[in-house]
Amino acid sequence: MKKHPYIGLPDRQFWKNEKGIREPSLFDPVGKVSFTIGKDEPVVTAGSCFAQHVSRYLKEYGFNFHVAEHPHPMVAPKLAQKFNYGLFSARYGNIYTARQLRQLIERAYGLFIPVEDIWLDSTGRPVDSFRPQIHPGGFISVAELHQDRKVHLHAVRNAVENMAVFVFTLGLTEAWIDKRDGAVFPLAPGVAGGKWDPGQFQFHNFDVREVAEDMQWSVDFIRQINPAVRIIITVSPVPLNATALDRHVFVSTTYSKSVLRIAAEVLCKANSKCDYFPSYEIITSPYARGAYFGPDCREIAADGVSHVMSLFLKHYGNIDASARHAKTPEKDVASEVQDLHFKKMEANIEILCDEEAINNR
Repeated sequence: MKKHPYIGLPDRQFWKNEKGIREPSLFDPVGKVSFTIGKDEPVVTAGSCFAQHVSRYLKEYGFNFHVAEHPHPMVAPKLAQKFNYGLFSARYGNIYTARQLRQLIERAYGLFIPVEDIWLDSTGRPVDSFRPQIHPGGFISVAELHQDRKVHLHAVRNAVENMAVFVFTLGLTEAWIDKRDGAVFPLAPGVAGGKWDPGQFQFHNFDVREVAEDMQWSVDFIRQINPAVRIIITVSPVPLNATALDRHVFVSTTYSKSVLRIAAEVLCKANSKCDYFPSYEIITSPYARGAYFGPDCREIAADGVSHVMSLFLKHYGNIDASARHAKTPEKDVASEVQDLHFKKMEANIEILCDEEAINNR
């Protein structure tokens, strides 16, 4: 008979036995996973800005990152990259909230037709209100926007129906909603298109029940169409860029990430082959001593992304990526070139985060 129930438990269940206390790079809170990912299995990613790191690493290590939306063959690669082809499995841009994901699926399958789906940007060009920054400079005409959206929603259906693994990163709880039909936008009207009208739009801060219910709806709908899909849920460690509530942005960040983390736990406990991957904990843990945040205390440093993705590949891909991305005292020319490449990639990703547009005031 044990003296108490903690006797004999593994080291990972005791704070003082964590190797990360001595060496942060050894911190590994992942634990057991319910499945692994084969290199030939189509993987679809979506969610907040941080989700883009997952797709980048999957491609780099030879996994089948499923891209369902492609540019016209005549479009030059650099131009295609500028218009965000290949960055996401489909060109949906940042999907910050669980309600956004649900409504994207509903729109793709004709279950929801929003009242307002076109905004005008500052130059008068039409933009898609549900992905206002995915097409830089806006569309030439409403007809072009409609055609592009038709292709886009077809690509979303393609992604849902063909993916073997779906990785979704929850990012925010704060959202702006159209009072007329409940449509949720990635940005407040007026930030990157549209016109702010407090009589038409309202702020909403989703709670645990709402996030969990929206995510469960999405999981149920996806699995009706694609029963075998396996799911990985993560929470973005990136703090809010701004809050619409009359309080400090860090207080709102704490609320938002807490809600998302609990909702993720509820979802994963209720569904088989649905794992929570602790990217949020890896970055924000005291073991890292704040080293994984950039100078602005918000952006995630390359070392932090490397740590997260090395563990993702280790546990889900059976790949040791730590040595390739490890920090060494002396770097050769090839390593320096690789570091410069990653820094450029990080800069590109920051530009493509819709939330950053809030700063343009």
